[in-house]
Amino acid sequence: MQTDLSMLEASLSYAFTNREVLETALRHSSFVNELPDPKPENNERFEFLGDAVLSLSISHLLMERFPERSEGDLSKIRSQLVNEIQLSHVAATLELGKFLWLGKGETQTGGRKKNSILADTMEALLAAVYLDGGFARAFEVVKIHFSGLFDQVAVPDDNPDYKSRLQEKVQAEGAVQPEYRIITETGPDHDKTFEAALDLGDKTFTGTGKSKKTAEQAAARNALQQLNDIPS
Repeated sequence: MQTDLSMLEASLSYAFTNREVLETALRHSSFVNELPDPKPENNERFEFLGDAVLSLSISHLLMERFPERSEGDLSKIRSQLVNEIQLSHVAATLELGKFLWLGKGETQTGGRKKNSILADTMEALLAAVYLDGGFARAFEVVKIHFSGLFDQVAVPDDNPDYKSRLQEKVQAEGAVQPEYRIITETGPDHDKTFEAALDLGDKTFTGTGKSKKTAEQAAARNALQQLNDIPS
């Protein structure tokens, strides 16, 4: 475990006035359960609050970013941003796993790299920022670390068929055929999020969506962008 929390604050772009709330956000239930009484608070309540802070912040940013989109479109985009995959991705960029307080069992089974734990802790961390500095500061942290994900999940209104465009491109160039596979699916049965991988020769591209088809379309779109076939 990394104990110099100033390194995390630097990555987060926020310095805490009250370090106690930061420590609570990093304290997993498996760690607390191994301590004698009286036990300190774990981060589960912070996860609950952080989920609300993140959802409101993302909703605000999407309203600003896509003023022409309908409520339904915005809800779909938000669901692709506020989920375990994206949260764990942001947590990984912050190297959040280094700072977690985990129990021995979770540590031994790779808890510092588990998407579920990283995502939950990311929510708890946003709650800590909110409790320490208010919503405006939490909003800025969300804006810094999540805005870059918008282009990856925002599908244009005309919903072009990126898979077909990619297929035409590789056929015209005599390139290897694209192969798609679903690598993860998260969430309850009524609200799943899928992550697709697209293998194109020695390159792999990924995309997420609320169905397997939309995840594959997102992967194809990312491939076309990186192959300079469509604007970023």
